[in-house]
Amino acid sequence: MSVNLLKFKRRHWWQSCYIWAVWIEGPVGFGLLLSCRIVQALQLYFIFGKRRLPPMRSHVCLPLFLLPWFAGAALIHMKQPLNNHCHMGAQWVIPVVSFHTLYVATLVAFTGAIRHIEFRFNELRDLWRGIVVSSSSIGVWIAAYALNEIHEEIAWLQVVSRFLLLVTSSILVLAFFSISSSQPLLSQISIRRREPLKYETMGQALGIPDSGLLMQREPSQAIDPNEPLDKLLQNKRFRQSFMAFADSCLAGESVHFYDDVHELGKIPVNDSVRRIYMARDIIDKYITAGAPMEVNISYRCRQDILTTSNLAHPALFDNALNELLQLMKMNLAKDYWSSTFFLKFKEEASMRSDAHEIEPMTGWNFSPRPSGVRGADDPFQQECLTKHSDHSSGPTDPI
Repeated sequence: MSVNLLKFKRRHWWQSCYIWAVWIEGPVGFGLLLSCRIVQALQLYFIFGKRRLPPMRSHVCLPLFLLPWFAGAALIHMKQPLNNHCHMGAQWVIPVVSFHTLYVATLVAFTGAIRHIEFRFNELRDLWRGIVVSSSSIGVWIAAYALNEIHEEIAWLQVVSRFLLLVTSSILVLAFFSISSSQPLLSQISIRRREPLKYETMGQALGIPDSGLLMQREPSQAIDPNEPLDKLLQNKRFRQSFMAFADSCLAGESVHFYDDVHELGKIPVNDSVRRIYMARDIIDKYITAGAPMEVNISYRCRQDILTTSNLAHPALFDNALNELLQLMKMNLAKDYWSSTFFLKFKEEASMRSDAHEIEPMTGWNFSPRPSGVRGADDPFQQECLTKHSDHSSGPTDPI
């Protein structure tokens, strides 16, 4: 009975050795995380270096980089080169270490190709960190293997070296790597959760002036329904009113697309990095098949955008914008003029116009007067109260 128990323990020990040494350290450990970083670097290289979308999506590219790891793990599992001490001979160690080094070298090559690009979200720093950690892990792994082979008779050294092997194959790598293969561009707009500042749109994350904001003293303009829709949409207040109406009709994708393309137009043409960030965000949000807010444009127009050779081109979305403006004119504009959204917009515009006429005569007088926005809904209420407290102690000069 004791012999059978010993055989069972030995069989269990061998199975544990192969699981950790072959699969945990390989395809589902070091190999998976290194492959994710390589895919990330490859995407950044195509998008910012070549200024075009990668030829393959990340969910297709990642399995291709993982395939050699699974093939190697299956070969080792079949050949079973581990001895009684769970060690591999030099004829196996050298190819395994060379294979790990090859993937690190590939990551270094792609990272070096994009090192001159001024990224906005620390992508390059994360890639260099991954290179340092992976190289250090390989060094620790080689040192632990050498200690196992040279001082095989020292029990405590065997325990320490095996612990180092375990750490480098799983815990250390998992702690320092982040699997970010699908969206290295940040569509992760708030990429760092530890940072207090969050952004609701890519335009705000990129620092586009007045992105998503309405200025308190933005001049009111009369809206003529007979003017072309594309000219009316240049007015931010009208655009937001029209967007709210379109959202209420469950057809707001076109207006949101127009708004984001309008924000893209504020970025200087020579600022290619920020333009690429914004263009990629628009493509992911509106253009790709199955996008969260996929717009209704022709197949040819969609393919022209997806296969463009320059993501920073100023006219990248012009054809799509023209198609969507025609759809908005036919489907949304006519109903908007008779909607409560337009009536509310006119009323608020009239109140703002009256306020601008009264203010130069009365100066900083914050006595109660009609307002289109009240209470907690007024984004400038706190600012007004501050000004009131500053000027309440004495008379002020009129503006």
